[in-house]
Formats: sequence, C-alpha cells, structure tokens
Amino acid sequence: MTSRNSPGACTIRRAPRDLRWPGDRHVAVVFNVAYEAWSDRNASGIGPMGNPLPAGVFDTNADSYGRYGAQAGIRRLMDILHRAGVHANVFTSGVLAERDPEQVRAIAQAGHEIVAHGYAQDLIPAKLSAADDERYTRLTTDLLTRVTGQAPSGWISPRATASHSTFERLVELGYRWQGDALDEDLPYVQEFDQGSLVAVPLSIEINDLSHSMRFGRTPRQFVEVFDEALSHMLANTHDAVILDVLVHAHCYGRPACSWAYAEIAERCAGRQDIWVTTRGRIADHVLSRL
Repeated sequence: MTSRNSPGACTIRRAPRDLRWPGDRHVAVVFNVAYEAWSDRNASGIGPMGNPLPAGVFDTNADSYGRYGAQAGIRRLMDILHRAGVHANVFTSGVLAERDPEQVRAIAQAGHEIVAHGYAQDLIPAKLSAADDERYTRLTTDLLTRVTGQAPSGWISPRATASHSTFERLVELGYRWQGDALDEDLPYVQEFDQGSLVAVPLSIEINDLSHSMRFGRTPRQFVEVFDEALSHMLANTHDAVILDVLVHAHCYGRPACSWAYAEIAERCAGRQDIWVTTRGRIADHVLSRL
C-alpha cells in the first residue's frame, strides 16, 4: 500500500491482525510525559485564562503557565513514576537540553525513553520552511544525543504535526520510530527510499490537556476514563491495542492533579494481564513479527 496524503509518500507494511504483545497479552499501556518548552519570546498557546489577548501582545500569563512544567512539574511526575516502578516515554523539547541538561540527563539515566519532541513547541514542522524544519530536527537530535549520550530512537512532533518531509529526514538521521500517527490501532512500517520507520500510533483519549482545559473534567474523571477504557479493552480479546496515558508536566504535573497520574501508574504496575511498556519496545516487537 502506498500512502500519499500523509507526510512523505511511502509504502506501508502493516502488522498482522492477529498480533499479540509479549506474554500473549493484547493490551499495551504506555505512560507518557510531555516535557515541553517554547523558544525565546514565545509562550504556550494554552493558559488558564480563556480570553485571548490582542494580536501582538505577549501573554505573560500563558508563558508562566507553560514554564511550570520544566521548573516544577517534571520533577513531581518523575518521582511518581519512580515510586510506581514504571518507565515512561518522555516527550522532550530539544531546547530543554540547552536550558536544563542535568534534568534531561537524569530522566534518561532513570530508564525512561527520551522521545525527541522538536526543538520547541512553537516550532511546528508543518509550519516551517523545509530548511528550518531540517535545521531544527537536526539540532534537536544533536542536543539530546549530546546530553544523554545516546541518540533518540523515537520522534513525536510538536502538536504531533509533521511536515511532508519530516519522516524521511528522521530515517536519514537514524530514527527507528515516530508517534505522529493517529490513523491506526496497530503500528505499521513506513518504507521510504532512504529506509524504514515504524509508525507507533498515539491514542489521544486519555490526555490531560484536552481532558481538563477543553472539556473541564476533573482528575477523578481522568482516572475513571482510564479505568473504563482498560476494562473494555481487556474484555475485547479480539484486538491488540495500545492505551496511552499522557500528561503534560505543565498541566497534570501540579499537586492538585498529579495524584491521578500516580493512581493510574500504581494500578498498572506489576499487572500480568497488560504490557506496561514504551513505544521503542513496541516498535521492536512489531519489527520482530514482520
């Protein structure tokens, strides 16, 4: 099959429909933390004040809200995962390797998978020129490699919105997987002229930003949504699925909300009926079956 609407024309190899995760399990649960930052003189597009300011006015409120993740929220979420004994995918802005290399290094050393998340959240690949897209992709890769001592193997674009050349560039840079895919349940392999890339789809139902900022739901409801989703997925033994739990360090990294992430992590840790894993391990498993 050839894909032409998604970024980069490629041939697709799909995972077998009878795919199972290790241990003959059919539900994989992935814990994710978005550890994000914005470039200098740019602020988060989401803040606690719903009324937008006039064009050209710098939103210091949204800027301060967004900075919380890198300054406080990330440490709380890492502590939660450590106590639960769970390793996560940590979507990491490249600029944070410049601003706080010790924190980025500590996350990698704790066994979490550092996922390249673009240089900064305001630099969305689809909005950049081809030259800037290439420059920031290479810069992000170089910064994270230098700080952690290991090249990132996975990429998720800011806003999960790649350009039409992002994926081919990732192949050239040695990436093994990307998580900008929302169009499938199971991973699939994208074959480009330069090589291949595993697309590991991102499920978006359990996402703190949309849950709280868009829909106004509570942390308790966050846990309930997860519980209901997991219960129904376990009951449907016909399909192998990936269930993502995604929190942003500047949103659910705060004391009034972070307990919900902790509760979900504690409920999942050590369970034998689900595979608590990372996207990198999912990509490896799928490649072993193709």
